[in-house]
Amino acid sequence: MGPVVQQRVVRRFLFPIISLAVLLATGTAGYRWMERMGTIDALYMTVITISTVGFGEVKPLSPTGRLFTIGLIFSGGGLVAYTLSGTAAFVLSGEWRANWARKKRHSMLAHISHHVIICGYGRIGRHVAHELKAEGIPFVVVDLSPEKIADIMESGYLALQGDASSEANLKEAGIDRARGLVAAANSDAENVFIVLTARSMRKDLLIVARANFEESEPKLLRAGANRLILPYRITGRRMVTMLVRPDVADFLDDIAHAGGMELLLEQVQLMPASPLVGKTLSQAQLPSKLGITVVACKLPNGQLNMRIGPDTVLQANARLIALGTREQLQALIKLAQE
Repeated sequence: MGPVVQQRVVRRFLFPIISLAVLLATGTAGYRWMERMGTIDALYMTVITISTVGFGEVKPLSPTGRLFTIGLIFSGGGLVAYTLSGTAAFVLSGEWRANWARKKRHSMLAHISHHVIICGYGRIGRHVAHELKAEGIPFVVVDLSPEKIADIMESGYLALQGDASSEANLKEAGIDRARGLVAAANSDAENVFIVLTARSMRKDLLIVARANFEESEPKLLRAGANRLILPYRITGRRMVTMLVRPDVADFLDDIAHAGGMELLLEQVQLMPASPLVGKTLSQAQLPSKLGITVVACKLPNGQLNMRIGPDTVLQANARLIALGTREQLQALIKLAQE
């Protein structure tokens, strides 16, 4: 339970608790003095009176004792009604539910690892979250807007409200355990601050940033971004392709949804223990066995080989650029890591 909620609970129930203690002490003292009872008998009479049980009286009461008992009954009933109304208000207000959800979210944030931090949940950030979910990659969204945070949480995503350029917020989002960060705020200036903060906290973190304007590219790269995406540039290229090379655009759409299946490009690293290492592409028979098409190969020295053929030898630690469905690519990844 958070400190603020704890203080509210204490303030709400402290008065009834103190009042009950005072009432028990007053009743016990009153019965001892007026009815000459022992401490245990007086406490027993007080409890059964306040609780309105009203049976098992120690002895017949005097008129003064009866009036005192009536006063205890009214006081106890009022105290019970006050306590119940306070409890009902606390439960119906949803404070406990919100606090439970907050504790659950903090617990999940504390244990999440190898995830992606999405800074900004606008048009770009929303699609990034959708794609990461499709890839089965865990992620945390950081955004300032309470409305967006509520929308994110309703979608079942893990979210954190706050400034994504704040070290405290990035730390709470698990930047020390993250696999990457996406700076997808609407403003290039915001993205620069986000990248600067993230890079200062993690030198080895993979950071992909959005840029609206070309003049922001060098700033984001100097700030520490590894990769940049200019949505308007990409959209412009795609539209020109549709205008100038419509058959190429149709071809790309066709192979991307061949047979109703979405085809993806994936990079797959060949581990030294993989049975594919040392074989040629012809010997590996990836198209016939897995339905995979290898379109390029990045060699261990960093050179990209785009002229691969049946005689191309698969080397350890090389990265294959392969085309296939999500299931086919998963099978290739498993084979490459064995």
